[in-house]
Amino acid sequence: MNLDLGRFDALTFDCYGTLVDWERGILDALTPLFASRGVASPGDDALLERFGRAESDVQTGPFLSYREVLRRVARRLGEEAGFRVSEEEASAFAASVGAWPPFPDTVGALRALATRFRLAVVSNVDDDLFAGTAARLGVAFETVVTAQQVRSYKPAPAHFHEVLRRLALPRDRVLHVAQSLHHDLAPARALGFACVWVNRRAGRPGSGATVPARATPDLEVGNLATLARLAEDSGPR
Repeated sequence: MNLDLGRFDALTFDCYGTLVDWERGILDALTPLFASRGVASPGDDALLERFGRAESDVQTGPFLSYREVLRRVARRLGEEAGFRVSEEEASAFAASVGAWPPFPDTVGALRALATRFRLAVVSNVDDDLFAGTAARLGVAFETVVTAQQVRSYKPAPAHFHEVLRRLALPRDRVLHVAQSLHHDLAPARALGFACVWVNRRAGRPGSGATVPARATPDLEVGNLATLARLAEDSGPR
């Protein structure tokens, strides 16, 4: 797949799964709930897939803060495994978002890309939860569109419409960069955005913490460092 990166003025990023290793964060926060009760975890990939189904189910109902989404997901996962998750445990899981680690390549790649493009985030998160993450990412984004602000969760289109409005750019000058086919690539492609798939799960079974979906990106890379290198190779801006 050939994509002229030089034709874009701005990059919009999904955050959790693309910039931040949310699967590691989710597992680090959920697995101890099983261990503390002597209940065998279903295994990393199975637990992530259970998370993805539960999160999608909760987000398709009336709008809730992402903290509340995660609280309900934690309680549902406990019920499925045969134990009760306390309110304190559910709240601690929701609060863990700010501690989820960026991928090792994220900070360096973002800093390199920021020398060439305007950078923005479109994320299914609350403002205060993203604030904890932002301190770990090493760059200042021009704008951040959250679920709290648009009162909607991707794959609904509100994030994408709002980021275009704030950037004041035509969509053919904006490149969307994301890991999730379900939350990002499928809706962004349907809206006419060019897209890069950061395939963080390459070589691993299943769809992880997102429900399965299909979408055809304009470019696929295994990590953000590769995108930064391709942008550098595309020549001066």
